[in-house]
Amino acid sequence: MPGSRAASLSSARAAGIWRAWRPERRVAAVAALLLAASTAGPFSFVEAAEILTAAAVLVLLVRRAEGDRFRLPVADGTAIAVAGGWAALLILARMLDRPLGQNLLALACAALMVAAGLRERAGPSDERAPG
Repeated sequence: MPGSRAASLSSARAAGIWRAWRPERRVAAVAALLLAASTAGPFSFVEAAEILTAAAVLVLLVRRAEGDRFRLPVADGTAIAVAGGWAALLILARMLDRPLGQNLLALACAALMVAAGLRERAGPSDERAPG
């Protein structure tokens, strides 16, 4: 069956990517996924920006795991930490429109992303900004 073969190939690819990530990159990926999940409910441009931010972090992590070399103006860890900070600002902007528990989950995810980015920046990196 072609569908089951494609599913097993994508599962193998995902498993390979997961194994290639260092622990701080795994934390950043899980935080990005949970951040995107925290946007459930009424949808506005703020939630769209949060999903775009989470997707950007995931794309960065996946492409690095696959060996893609591209230049960013900052180190990967810095980009991840800034994305987490941006997500936290977006969450604070919608604070009164969402239930408290949902906001706390989203803020925790943003904080995890910032922490993972800072940890990534402190350790060895696949790609560092010049200077």
